[in-house]
Amino acid sequence: MGRVEGKVALITGGARGLGEATGRVMAQEGATVILTDVLDAEGEAVAKDILANGGKAAYLHQDVTDEAVWAAITDRIVAEHGRLDIVVNNAGIVLDATVEDTTLEGWRRVNGINNEAVFLGTREAIRVMKAQDPKGGSIVNISSIAGLVGIDNLAAYNASKGAVRLFTKSAALHAAKSGYGIRVNSVHPSYTWTPMVQHLGDNTGDRDAFYEALAQAHPIGRPGQPMDIAYGVLYLASDEASWVTGSELVIDGGITAA
Repeated sequence: MGRVEGKVALITGGARGLGEATGRVMAQEGATVILTDVLDAEGEAVAKDILANGGKAAYLHQDVTDEAVWAAITDRIVAEHGRLDIVVNNAGIVLDATVEDTTLEGWRRVNGINNEAVFLGTREAIRVMKAQDPKGGSIVNISSIAGLVGIDNLAAYNASKGAVRLFTKSAALHAAKSGYGIRVNSVHPSYTWTPMVQHLGDNTGDRDAFYEALAQAHPIGRPGQPMDIAYGVLYLASDEASWVTGSELVIDGGITAA
């Protein structure tokens, strides 16, 4: 216990899935957690449950594609909590479509949330973290194995997550060479049994069969669970990873090892 004791963490997409799991484990390990999302009822319920279990948490509505809202939320967190130590850019969506089936509107929406919002969140985190005393912090950007390998029916998602991978390295180098004390890393989950992946299963017409297919596709014998990813994020956010920046943490049940 206490791996992020006393730290203040902002987690986007915190109402469910990976964001919820990350918020819960961060709170268990001593952080004050601010969850943001557009799913207000679900986000508020998660924050209340964390509080009921002795953690420190709050929920704020956030459209992660809105530049002005990013500045307002990070400034509010600093005003209320004194600093911002951890930002997890987790909010994301998926579009189940090949390159031929992807519309420009769909492409822009996926890249707006999955890619441009990560840029906005990283830039705002750096602005705040480099100015605080003591300066520094950890930024964790959620990419995907789709940022490492191609998947035929996820054209826009592939593009967005690949962009997150290399953008993270650029930001990490800049922050390190500038002496900011800020680490920036990406996490690359494989198919994890979250509402987003369950939606892909529903698109096949048989969610149970989709789950079994995922289990067979992963050498470890199952798809991921949200906590599998959350513990990796916790490590990168903690001081245990003080010499880790610009890295790719792949958490994928072995699927990209073949």
